[in-house]
Amino acid sequence: MSLPPRHSRDLAEYGSVFRRRRSIALTCLLLGVMGGIGLLWTAPTAYLGVAEVQVSPTGLGEQENPVTTRQREALNLDTEAQIAQSSVVATNASRVIGGDPEELRSLVSVDVPPNSGILRISFTSPDATGAAEGAQAFADAYLAHRLASAEAVLTERKRAILAKLRLVNSQLSTALITMSRHARGTPQRALAAHQETVLARQATALSLRYDILKTTAVTPGTVITPATPPATASEPLPAVYVGGGLFAGILLGVGAAFARDRYDTRLRTPADVERLTNLALLPQGEEFAAVVAAAGHRSVLVEGLGVEPAHVAWTLEEGFPPLSGILLVTAGPTDAAVLAVALGRIRAPWVIRTAKSLKRRGMDVLGVIAVDPAGAPGTLAVDALRSQQPPTVDIPQQRRDLL
Repeated sequence: MSLPPRHSRDLAEYGSVFRRRRSIALTCLLLGVMGGIGLLWTAPTAYLGVAEVQVSPTGLGEQENPVTTRQREALNLDTEAQIAQSSVVATNASRVIGGDPEELRSLVSVDVPPNSGILRISFTSPDATGAAEGAQAFADAYLAHRLASAEAVLTERKRAILAKLRLVNSQLSTALITMSRHARGTPQRALAAHQETVLARQATALSLRYDILKTTAVTPGTVITPATPPATASEPLPAVYVGGGLFAGILLGVGAAFARDRYDTRLRTPADVERLTNLALLPQGEEFAAVVAAAGHRSVLVEGLGVEPAHVAWTLEEGFPPLSGILLVTAGPTDAAVLAVALGRIRAPWVIRTAKSLKRRGMDVLGVIAVDPAGAPGTLAVDALRSQQPPTVDIPQQRRDLL
């Protein structure tokens, strides 16, 4: 049998859920924090060594960017950052610090500060000295690779210019010989003289370019901040682990609290009666008698759920005003009924089924009397009811005779 539809939740209802399920939420929160502390305790310690390299343009085989207001460096430092983490650089660094180059690549990272020509090379190691040595080794290996690449490009350019210069000199010698074989004023001599002039200019230009390349100093960059052993570990971070555990505990607590509240149908408090059964929670004493009298009933059946109905009927009658004319019975025909529910022992579906069964028998279910085993204020206490002994005379029958 399905439960009645839930009403929409507002902020007050969310707060009431947390109040009802605060033990579950607090337990999950504590577990999350303890889990974060446990992970923090067991996480391996790691140190981060950092070396900063200022990259200088060499003008030899480099990928460049147009300089704008947003891009102030001609060098493409993103490309340089990838080169600093490449296998070639890792292999050169492994010759200094040892280890597998591919494993070393997984331990290094390179950052580029905005609008700068700086590479921040970071290396992670279980000890502070190893972190500093690794960062410095990668910085030196990167600069060495950059220097070697620039020098290789420079050598190749000088070789190409020298070969071109040799060819031009050979053609110039041929033009001079041709010019010497013809007399002045002849077309052949004029053509040879023109070729000699052009080739001489080319030879001069090539010689000048070759001399410039021979005197070019390659400056790949410098290490402006050498790596030093870090004073504190970079991992694990207490704020990350404890904060993550706290956040996970909050999420778990919220989910568990709402899941428990959604699927828990046990009636624990008087407020649960109306919330889960949609039945009215009846007052006690003279107010109860007034409710019954207002409904126009003189005889009401007390249906006990988890509690002895005779005890409840007798205790309720003790609070009636004198000569109220209302009779509470625990058996027999009547047209109205109330449900005496023992809080903490009865679930909402049982109450709903009982109420529907009474209605099918033609009874008007006035509502629910909440009986709290702990004796909470405003409800009947089961322990108190059990400690009292009803009179030996059948009270319902005596009242019936009086009516």
